Amino acid sequence: MTKAIQKIKLDRSEDIPFDKLELSQKNVRNIKSGVSIEDLADDIALRGLLMSLNVRPILGDNHEETGRYEVPAGGRRYRALELLIKQKRMAKAEPIPCIVKRGGSTSVEDDSLAENVHRLQLHPLDQFRAFQTLHLQGLGEEEIAARYFVSVSTVRQRLRLASVSPRLLDLYANDEIKLEQVMAFSITNDHVRQEQVWDTIYRSHVREPYYIRRLLTETAVRAADRRAVYVGIEVYEAAGGAIMRDLFEQDQGGWLQDPALLEQLVFEKLKADAEALKAEEGWNWVDAAIDFPYGHASGLRRFYGERAELGADELARYDEVKAGYDKLDAEYAEAEDYCEESETRLEELGNELDRLNDRPYVFHPAEVGRGGAFISLGASGELKIERGFVRLEDEPVAEAGDAGAGDHDGDDEGAASSTGGISVNGKPVTVEPTEEEDDRIRPLSDRVVEDLTAARTIALRNALAGDPIMAFVAALHVFVLKTFFVYGSDSCLEVTMQSAKFGQTQGLGDTVWAKEIEQRHEAWGHDLPKTPAQLWDYLIALDEASRQALFAHCVSLSLNAVVQPWNRRPAALAHAEELARSIGFDMVEVGWTPTVDNYLGRVTKAHILQAVREAKGEQSAQLIDHLKKADMAREAARLLEGSEWLPEPLRSAGQSDDTVDEVIEGNAVEGADVDLPAFLTEGAESEDTGSEGADVEEHRHLDAAE
Repeated sequence: MTKAIQKIKLDRSEDIPFDKLELSQKNVRNIKSGVSIEDLADDIALRGLLMSLNVRPILGDNHEETGRYEVPAGGRRYRALELLIKQKRMAKAEPIPCIVKRGGSTSVEDDSLAENVHRLQLHPLDQFRAFQTLHLQGLGEEEIAARYFVSVSTVRQRLRLASVSPRLLDLYANDEIKLEQVMAFSITNDHVRQEQVWDTIYRSHVREPYYIRRLLTETAVRAADRRAVYVGIEVYEAAGGAIMRDLFEQDQGGWLQDPALLEQLVFEKLKADAEALKAEEGWNWVDAAIDFPYGHASGLRRFYGERAELGADELARYDEVKAGYDKLDAEYAEAEDYCEESETRLEELGNELDRLNDRPYVFHPAEVGRGGAFISLGASGELKIERGFVRLEDEPVAEAGDAGAGDHDGDDEGAASSTGGISVNGKPVTVEPTEEEDDRIRPLSDRVVEDLTAARTIALRNALAGDPIMAFVAALHVFVLKTFFVYGSDSCLEVTMQSAKFGQTQGLGDTVWAKEIEQRHEAWGHDLPKTPAQLWDYLIALDEASRQALFAHCVSLSLNAVVQPWNRRPAALAHAEELARSIGFDMVEVGWTPTVDNYLGRVTKAHILQAVREAKGEQSAQLIDHLKKADMAREAARLLEGSEWLPEPLRSAGQSDDTVDEVIEGNAVEGADVDLPAFLTEGAESEDTGSEGADVEEHRHLDAAE
């Protein structure tokens, strides 16, 4: 006979006044965690009690029920209800829904443990979608945050995750995608692009979140880009531009998704700024571009303004502030303790002194009328204005043409008078004119003047050779004329001063060396006299140290050690090596390091691996040899950082393979245990046979109409 299965009977629910309940001391939950009692009380006040309390009757001495009940499970709910009563938000005798358990095969502790253990937390995706549903029902982010006791940013993050492509969310629900990958995909709302990137990385070994972000943002522009800073995010958004934001990592303002719109806004603003500068300051022309090639002003005459003089009131204020600064600085230097108030006051006085000292430069109106300025963007997005350049065609006739024209006319007249129209083999011959025997003093003949001055030249050469200081000044005079005044001036020394241009090399103007040269050139430009005629007296009066510094600056600008396929100049390049060795020059010491832009992104994969192999050894090269070229270049740059490795054209002539071996040995320990991303040690990646060189972006210029 089949035995009947005992049917399960569930405990009945009863409404018991709260003042008949008391918290059991046998509850297994003793450590606080999760939502606070205060937050839980607010939630019960909003939506009521969603779960009944589990209670047991309290028995008397004769094992009869006393009418009171203990609460072994649901202790936090009990304390939240107790708090509501203390706050007078609920009556003490309010009926509480309870499951009353009488007898049974389990203990109080067993029931308490089961209630806390036999719970299954929501899958994160269920919570994301629940938040999304509430939001669609009309609840704002702040209200959702208040109801579920999380921050508003957390709500925004979960809503963003719920908006990822449904296909990818299904993969996440099935544990085929990690949460960190979903977070990376949430950077954009474009479901098509999200799925394209997933299909790309699914076939590869690189599925790291950072790589997903890189692919999703490869066609976007960072908000920290100088173009975005210059235009302004608000202007870009007002023009209809969209911005991608990463709610899970620092994104420095996000990514602008419409580079074409950004470029248009940049050029429109540059054009407006150029026209405004031209109108306000009266320049003959203003040339504007995002960036100009290094040496773009070569061949133009540069003139400099003078600082506006301090007025009587400003001068008095300067003296007052300077005296106060010097007094406070002396007192603070003698003080033993740090004083924040004194530090702050010194900074305020110093800033005011800087403001009084940094007065704007005033240019001569006549020069402004024939000169121009360049407008471009600085590295941080600030407007960079270079003023005071004159084109050759804009030079006045008196400066650019009269001297030469006069000399030419004089030569013609001299030739006509000296040859008498006679030539031999096509060459004019000099015919001494017949002198008239009278008492009048006539001008000396051209031939006599030429012979006399030739003798004087030889004698002057001999004298100058005996005076090294004046020979130095004379050569310096030529160099300064050619460096700062360009044309419209001349010297008795037939010394040529040239400065090679490097407009084809991108990024030179942003190097620390170019910036130092520019600052030094600007400083000398402001100190030098305004006209070539005043230069000699200025150089004579200059102290010896300054004279040598100016000489070195001018000479340095003539140095050209560029290797060009059509003009290799072996002797000149050999001399450049001797010069570098004489002054102890080394590219590593001056701060050059291989990057994606200056080397690694412009050579083949074989060159990249060779660089890593030479600097870090074969093991490090093998770690990246399976990557695509772009990833290989980036990781190689990270590996080579601090390695002191140089490509062949930058090594000194004396550096041999032994020197390279020393670099490898010095970095061997680092290369053997280098910290690399996880994906670098996974399977091989298909090779990228992209071009060896990086495309050179064309510089677009705007010209404010003259």
